[in-house]
Amino acid sequence: MNLTGGIVLFAVIWFLTFFVALQIRPKSQADAGEIVPGTPAGAPANFQLKRKVVATTMIAIVIWSVIASVILSGVFTLRDIDWFGHLPPEAPAAGQ
Repeated sequence: MNLTGGIVLFAVIWFLTFFVALQIRPKSQADAGEIVPGTPAGAPANFQLKRKVVATTMIAIVIWSVIASVILSGVFTLRDIDWFGHLPPEAPAAGQ
């Protein structure tokens, strides 16, 4: 995995984690009983975006570290998930 691949992997993991975090304990203005005039009742009340961004970043770093470690270690390769046999046969190593 190169630098660009690592950054893209982190961005995908971060956004997936963020979209999940947005749905954890949402409290609408209707639930709080304080609807601000001009807003829908389903609008969030006391929305703590900074807290969710920080939590998302910490969780994404952990998930990214695990996935990047597995990719870089070579435990799983592309051949391990080639269920339909589309990859060409492995070339013999040099000197063999």
